[in-house]
Amino acid sequence: MLLRFTKMHGLGNDFMVVDLISQRVHLSPEQIRYLGNRNTGVGFDQLLLVETPQSPDVDFRYRIFNSNGTEVEHCGNGARCFAKFVHDQRLTGKRDISVQTSNGRIMLKMRDDHAVEVDMGEPVLQPDQVPFEATTQAPSYSLEQDGHNYTLGVVSMGNPHAVLVVDDVASAPVFELGSKLEQHPRFPNKANIGFMQIIDRNTIKLRVFERGVGETKACGTGACAAVVVGQQQGLLDTNVTTQLTGGNLAIQWQGPGHHLFMDGPATHVYEGQIKL
Repeated sequence: MLLRFTKMHGLGNDFMVVDLISQRVHLSPEQIRYLGNRNTGVGFDQLLLVETPQSPDVDFRYRIFNSNGTEVEHCGNGARCFAKFVHDQRLTGKRDISVQTSNGRIMLKMRDDHAVEVDMGEPVLQPDQVPFEATTQAPSYSLEQDGHNYTLGVVSMGNPHAVLVVDDVASAPVFELGSKLEQHPRFPNKANIGFMQIIDRNTIKLRVFERGVGETKACGTGACAAVVVGQQQGLLDTNVTTQLTGGNLAIQWQGPGHHLFMDGPATHVYEGQIKL
């Protein structure tokens, strides 16, 4: 069969988006790995599936798979592309879109300037809910790896994140250290690893080693996690511009007990079909 898809990206974090409302197909992990291969398939960081909701009070179900075939809980850049996709494909006429993910509900808002605002919900700081192995909740934790102790903050934005403050993201060992910390035994479900450089209280630079993918040009949930960790450690204010390799995201968080909001672009690249 021919599978129709759309290629999109959010600040260079690229996606293959598939409408499973107007076409019926089940994609196996092997097929997803084939589609995700940049040499022999379509190529993407994540595959986004648009499905009918399982609850009457949401508009869509949103599922995310890494290019290695594993399903993940959340993707902030993908959420913005998801909103633009269902709006452009006229799957909905709403500008405020309620979406069900595997880890809860999120709200997406189409803006007049074609950017998308995502209500990411309330960050989860309790270690056992991230999940992260620690006896008590704290703004930062010490983690041992290869005989060295690293200080990092931990938060879930619907998926697990660890964030380290570094002097310079350009020279940070994103692949070498990120690939090891991603699989550290204190993260039972593995984790995305962020490397954050503080420019001032309203600006950071960030690189992220994404779980199951590697470093990407942008990570929406990683940007949110970095701002949360920076605020918890007293380094950042409530409105922060996050400078990623692919561009900037605006993050707003008023602190514990409040939802976090992410604002940024979503870009259509092309439409395609591929034979399965």
